[in-house]
Amino acid sequence: MPRFRLDRLKAALVGAPLPTSAHAEERLTNAEALAILSSDALSSVAYATQEIVLVLGMAGAVGLGFTLPITGLIIALMVIVAISYRQTIKAYPQGGGSYRVSHENLGDLAGLVAGASLSIDYVLTVAVSTAAGIAALTSYVPELDSLRVPLCLAAVVVLMVANLRGVRSSAQILSLPTYVFMAAVFTLLVAGGVKVWAGALPSMPAAEQNLVMTQEHGGALMAVGGVLLMRAFSSGCAALTGIEAISDSVMAFRPTEWKNARRVLTVMVLLLATMFGGISLLAHHLGAVYVEHGPTLLYQLGEQVFGNGPLLLILQLSTLLILLLAANTAYADFPRLANFLAQDGYLPRQLTSLGDRLVFSNGILALSGFAAVLLVAFGGSVTRLIPLYAVGVFLSFTLSQAGMVVHWWKEHSSGWLGKALVNGFGSAVTAVVTGVLLYSKFSQGAWLVVVAVPLLVCLFLTIHSHYRSVSKRLRLATDKKLTLPPAPAGGGAPVVVLVGQLHRGSFEAVRYARTISRDLVAVHVDLGLGKAQAFQEQWQRQLPEIPLVVLESPYRSLIDPVVQFVQQFESQHKKDRDRFCTVVLPVFVTRHRWENLLHNQSTIALRSALRAQGTRVVTTVGFYL
Repeated sequence: MPRFRLDRLKAALVGAPLPTSAHAEERLTNAEALAILSSDALSSVAYATQEIVLVLGMAGAVGLGFTLPITGLIIALMVIVAISYRQTIKAYPQGGGSYRVSHENLGDLAGLVAGASLSIDYVLTVAVSTAAGIAALTSYVPELDSLRVPLCLAAVVVLMVANLRGVRSSAQILSLPTYVFMAAVFTLLVAGGVKVWAGALPSMPAAEQNLVMTQEHGGALMAVGGVLLMRAFSSGCAALTGIEAISDSVMAFRPTEWKNARRVLTVMVLLLATMFGGISLLAHHLGAVYVEHGPTLLYQLGEQVFGNGPLLLILQLSTLLILLLAANTAYADFPRLANFLAQDGYLPRQLTSLGDRLVFSNGILALSGFAAVLLVAFGGSVTRLIPLYAVGVFLSFTLSQAGMVVHWWKEHSSGWLGKALVNGFGSAVTAVVTGVLLYSKFSQGAWLVVVAVPLLVCLFLTIHSHYRSVSKRLRLATDKKLTLPPAPAGGGAPVVVLVGQLHRGSFEAVRYARTISRDLVAVHVDLGLGKAQAFQEQWQRQLPEIPLVVLESPYRSLIDPVVQFVQQFESQHKKDRDRFCTVVLPVFVTRHRWENLLHNQSTIALRSALRAQGTRVVTTVGFYL
């Protein structure tokens, strides 16, 4: 397909490119941030109480009596985590995710463990949320059950495109369903409370309740024990997934960023605690039970309170939408986390690039791809995916809060001891919860996370070692003038050589270009990263005899400015038909094939674009790593 057709298709799906100067305009208002960054946490009320009741129901009415104490314990945990993250947001106004805090205060290894844990949890967030949403759809339309996986993949594609369009676009799409869901749940709780107060909402008879559970569990009810209570607690802890999102996305807010982020975090936790506690209280009063593959707990409550009217339909539709859209929290945070890791050299550098719509497009594409693989591998089943959930996020909670303790101890600012105690208490509590989650969910699938985290950390370290080795190989003395070979006596063909940085690899390309031409120009593209001035100064200091042209790229594109410049350069040299213009591109020749993924991607795309627009001589100069 011709390149201009691809560009038109991309513009239709994603939108026209935005200039880097519009970055500030892409910030979120507090109302938009509540929708886009809280959808994961707020949507968890649709299944958190349900998962508690599912486990406790195995012990009959006696077990269900522990629903409210466990809910209260989880709400207390929410408050502890929220207070801890309020401190983190203020201390790290540029974004204080678990990776950054752990990496800076506890060392590289702790930071990488936090980064790996969060990466896994973000991928699972997308997979679990989309699978849960499609499960709600197929419950209403059973004929679609055979298309569960394709529908899950279609949902991921829709979310991917929405986020590729940019922060503001995705926020506007997400705001309405999120607020409708909150309104529907609060309407349910208020109406249910009024009916309970008026005595118009009787609870389910204990005999009928026990009959339902006895039939489901083969007539044998389990005794209430520590393991059962830990399983119920760990299942309900899914309500805390997504709380970290705001501290990881402080720079997505409008100024003053950290103040607005703290306000939204406070509002989100208050809403989450109220809805979660209210649903548990209403379920406890009604004596509602939940069995796997049966009507959801929220549906049962809505049916009891609303009947089969339009309010029940609104509740169910908004639940379906927010479960699908809860994945957007991961789309907001995973690309930023990947950007931090890539900046530090632990992931491919391509993940640091802002796309046409001022979002980390490569991170969005990677997240979508990993989630799609999980959905296919697990057949789009929530039951098979959920045991992997929450372990990673609580491990990252623990490392982040421990890192904040070290941060306050190093800073010794006013009131540092009290702040350190708050974060220390939060770290201790979440560490205990992490242990409970691992113990209660290990045999159900949490062992996969235990295996995956070390493997990811090893991958990060391998990539970092490679980049560090390459950096040593490429290093040039920055204070010495570089010696070039003499230019050919006959002049040679006019040459354009592309240089991104001045290192041994690009210098070899310049040396080659000098051996074939006197008419030589070096081209550097300024992508708006603030490094162009320093590059020009280094070039004038080390290669003053080679003219340098710096091309501005307000839309952060490497290809378009270079292609346009080469077209103009070729037009200027059309008079002499016996001399072909040559474009020289430096490339790295890696030792191992997989290392190619870490290099040369821009060169490959640029070479294809130059070929497509008619440049006849495009050559590469390899530097062997």
